Amino acid sequence: MSLLTTSSLPTGKPAGLVDGGVDLLLIETIFDVLNAKAAIFAVHSLFDELGIEVPLIISGTISDASGRLLSGQTVEAFWNSVRHAKPLAVGLIARSAATQLRQYNRGSVECGGYIRIRLPERGLPNAFGEYDETAAETAGILRDFASSGLLNIVGGCCGTTPDHIRLMSEGLSKFPRRAIPVIAPNAACRVSSLSNIDADTLFVNVGERTNVTGSAKFRKLIEANDYNAALDVARQQVVSGAQVIDVNMDEGMLDSEAAMVRFLNLIAAEPDIARVPIMIDSSKWTVIEAGSSVCKARRW
Repeated sequence: MSLLTTSSLPTGKPAGLVDGGVDLLLIETIFDVLNAKAAIFAVHSLFDELGIEVPLIISGTISDASGRLLSGQTVEAFWNSVRHAKPLAVGLIARSAATQLRQYNRGSVECGGYIRIRLPERGLPNAFGEYDETAAETAGILRDFASSGLLNIVGGCCGTTPDHIRLMSEGLSKFPRRAIPVIAPNAACRVSSLSNIDADTLFVNVGERTNVTGSAKFRKLIEANDYNAALDVARQQVVSGAQVIDVNMDEGMLDSEAAMVRFLNLIAAEPDIARVPIMIDSSKWTVIEAGSSVCKARRW
């Protein structure tokens, strides 16, 4: 099997890879899901153009002990942000020892209606730029994952050697693959974490004060370019119990696309606001498209 990534060519374009006969494409080492979404769009556009498809794997990277991507997303939020692409597998590359993947593996079981892949590094480099985790240590850690029914595909990232891969194969071959659960598509995904809205959800509070057509105060703030005060309006809605924030910039005197993009980018940098889902509200497709282009998460 040939396995190439979209970063394998200087141009970064997958067309040459598909023309060359690869068996699958790997969008890897993702630290910001916007990058992944751009790559997914490019790959799917190519599939439409060529009239063929190959399996797609998407792999995010855990940047530190927080268990989040560098952009702040949890594993669950990352999965819900990319699952629309219907990848063959979704997984993690850890920029730390395989031991630190354990808690994130277990914590993401419930969100995982997908093939799970793990690509651990051999820990962090030491003072000499070398890796200290031995092949036996890495294989032993992954054996614990496999015996708990948490894995489908494993491999190695930075620092791993042929011995690491050999011992992984020898140690894991006796364990059954993880059973893939059927997960209903009912999640509203936040920028950083996850909020489930399903048939059992009784009531959802939607804050509509960040709507220029419904709030004269908010419209005047946006027209005056006072985005700091506009963020306070959004923040107060969350403090008051809003579970979703509606954002609308449909005003004839505004550049609605630019205002939507700017405001959503500012919200993404405010954890106390971004912890709830955003409802992009507009009568113009161009505004919805512009807002969606900067949303890190999949949102309803």
